Amino acid sequence: MLVGREHERQVIRSLAAGARVGRGGTLVVVGEAGIGKSALLHDAADDAAAHGMTTLRAQGVVGERDVPFGGLLQLLRPVLDHLDGLPAPQADALGAALALRPGSASERFAVGAGVLGLLSRAAEDAPLALVVDDAHLLDAPTAHALTFAARRLTADPVVVLLAIRAGQPSTVMEAGLPTMTLTGLPDDDADALLRSVGRRLPLPERERLLVATGGNPLALLELPDDSTLGALPDGAPIPVPASLARAFAARADALSPAARTALLVASAAAGEPVATAAACLHLGVDVADLDGAATAGLVTVDAGRVAFRHDLVRSAVWTEASPAERREVHRALAAVVPPGDLDRRAWHLDEATTTPDEAVAAVLDAAATAARDRGAHAVAAAGFERAATLTPDAADRARRLVMAAESAWRAGQAEFALDLLAASSALPRTPDLVLRAAALEGAVTARTGSVERARDVLVAAGATAQDPDVAVPLLAEGVLAAQFAGDMATAADAGRRIEGLLPDLRTDRARWLGSMAVGVADILTGTGGPDRLHDATAHVADDPALLEDPALAPWLVIGPLYLREEGTARAVIPTVVAHLRRRADLGVLPMLLFYVARDQATTDRWNDAAATYTEGVGLAREAGQASDLAAGLAGLAWLEARQGAVDACRAHAAEALDLATSLHLGFFRAWAMAALGDLALGTGDAQEALDTYLRLVALLVELGFGDVDVSPAADMVDALVRLDRVADAVPVADDLARRAQEKGQPWSVARAARARGLVAADAEVDTWFGAALAAHARTPDVFETARTQLAYGSRLRRARRRTDARTHLREALTTFDALGAAPWADQAVAELRATGATAHRRDVTGLDHLTPQELQVARTLAAGRTTREAAAALFLSPKTIEYHLRNVYTKLGVRTRADLATALADRA
Repeated sequence: MLVGREHERQVIRSLAAGARVGRGGTLVVVGEAGIGKSALLHDAADDAAAHGMTTLRAQGVVGERDVPFGGLLQLLRPVLDHLDGLPAPQADALGAALALRPGSASERFAVGAGVLGLLSRAAEDAPLALVVDDAHLLDAPTAHALTFAARRLTADPVVVLLAIRAGQPSTVMEAGLPTMTLTGLPDDDADALLRSVGRRLPLPERERLLVATGGNPLALLELPDDSTLGALPDGAPIPVPASLARAFAARADALSPAARTALLVASAAAGEPVATAAACLHLGVDVADLDGAATAGLVTVDAGRVAFRHDLVRSAVWTEASPAERREVHRALAAVVPPGDLDRRAWHLDEATTTPDEAVAAVLDAAATAARDRGAHAVAAAGFERAATLTPDAADRARRLVMAAESAWRAGQAEFALDLLAASSALPRTPDLVLRAAALEGAVTARTGSVERARDVLVAAGATAQDPDVAVPLLAEGVLAAQFAGDMATAADAGRRIEGLLPDLRTDRARWLGSMAVGVADILTGTGGPDRLHDATAHVADDPALLEDPALAPWLVIGPLYLREEGTARAVIPTVVAHLRRRADLGVLPMLLFYVARDQATTDRWNDAAATYTEGVGLAREAGQASDLAAGLAGLAWLEARQGAVDACRAHAAEALDLATSLHLGFFRAWAMAALGDLALGTGDAQEALDTYLRLVALLVELGFGDVDVSPAADMVDALVRLDRVADAVPVADDLARRAQEKGQPWSVARAARARGLVAADAEVDTWFGAALAAHARTPDVFETARTQLAYGSRLRRARRRTDARTHLREALTTFDALGAAPWADQAVAELRATGATAHRRDVTGLDHLTPQELQVARTLAAGRTTREAAAALFLSPKTIEYHLRNVYTKLGVRTRADLATALADRA
């Protein structure tokens, strides 16, 4: 029976009660050893079962930390009959991870998505309580998958309770889940605990014990029989729980040599009866010798299984043994582990080996390979690293270090991956391995913020690669890294190198990628590019394999985005995103979502853009990808500037600028600055807008950006005209027109013509604005069209052509209202009123009140996906989808999915 802890019990019972009515909850219980975490979780599990909840339990064990998904299998075993009911990608990934199916769980987030799906499906039968003790000892892949699911079980009948020891490194603690810290028992409860086990100490000793232990329950129960208390002078603190570990070790010291050996074996074997008995036999002792340890209160032996009194007992026994004794036990266990248990055999051999040994390294390599194939990338990285440490041959050691780095990166351990690559660079490496390492280093540094390093590594590797089909992908990624860094000179150089290799390429994939990269480099430097992008994007329709290649996903989306044209090329974007969602490839998805949102924001789908940016920002934070986060924040701020969301825009722009400045992400620094300029222009502060744009121009010059589309010149002309500085605006407009004509794309031509119209003589206004509107008609960017209509109407009004002005101003107002561009709609209203007309604003609809996630759910379901398909695509549970759908129905005033599709189509 649990003594005390009424407040903590009530917190947990409230969470469980919420789960029973469909409000998911998660709690991490943190505390020192012996503080009562296990007792609290045991009480919670009993209470959950008493209320009809299905209870899934697991416990982290030191010896299982290198067993891929061992903790997950222990936890999910009772509900695995639901596996076949999951979408195929989730079922395959989770089944492979748990070694229940052949195949590979290559993406680390795919397993988490599978766990989410499985728990959601199982909770349909009865509410679930997941109880995991010693979660800090879980294998890393289990911890990642479990926390991924826990963050998303918000509308499901599931409560997740995890206990971790304070001060221990833990994936669970780093996941940002709600926590509750356990402290010692109050004096009354501590006294009641002592009485419950029949210990009635004299008052002075009891009071000293209560003060010294701080109410730690295990210390209260164990120290009274120990000499520690009496040996200390008055007022001296008792080092709890270190003193407990020493007390347990002292009990072990009193055992016979055979009992101590058997206890050591049980400690290393995690109490598993078959392995413990076989290893004891191998060492010449009998498992029955553990009876002495049981009598000493260190373990219990039930049906052959050894359970330690507390994890401190195991730690104390193991720590007190000599290194030679520990290695001997590991060798014995390695000899008796079943042949198929490769993970445990590898771990025991590694712990038993102190000098390079290729035979042991090969076993570790095989175990790491198996872990990698199951998606246990963190375990694989550690395994390959240990294999490398024990590898005698330097070249083989380098190869295994690179393999370890690849797995570390896929596990989200960027710094570890870079450290491993640095270690490999000091060893002899084949040319192929050098390029392999460079590609990895470029990928890691580009996504985590060191884009300048990524640029240098990728371009240098591409320049030295002998095989053109190997060189082009490296150089292409170098172009993107240079773009993010704002280094247009290097982007141009890499583009020229690729162009020289194009005639020698053997594969269609490399030729397509090379053409795309050269086109992007030319556009970035203002030296052409659209023709190449036109040809490359048209070729996608002839080669469906390109759409399914996750490494090409950013390039597939960049093409339509850089062209800014109406046309069929844009149709590939949702297909590319759908492929990545099915793979649960969250490592690639955040940056891709940035590009997708940017595309949506240059059409009439601003609400969708906000939802996509928001999802990308959230996933980038979760994946720890700083470059992707800076991109998403800058893009979101740019959209919010046009919507007039002042506080949100400034907050997101500030965070983006901080990241971009510290990580030398010049491209996204420019985006964030443009957002702040647009915000000022939209809200009517022309001087602040101009000052911001001038700083942006200086940055673009410094970085060497030559793309006219990135230039704020058109907006500078607008700001200068508002400040009655038309003479200053004329040369800016003229230079913009020249550069736009050189590029020849309709978006830049339209903006340039608008700028000329703003500064033209009254007799030329219709010519310039007519040209602008004709060019706008070839682009999907309705906001820019409305900007031109607003500017046109304003010029006509000032020329006393009020009737003509009203037509354009009303069209601008209609578009601004539909987009949600509030400050620009306000400007259109003011201009209309100045013509003597009455302005009619669009009524706010339910769609305007949808949150980004609600809109995303609504769009996904309206496209014809089932609830389960939508859940899989958005990395949510079906119950969460249903929760958002109910809110959507209420806000839109619809009752069916057909009505929903109609409502969204009206605002598509």
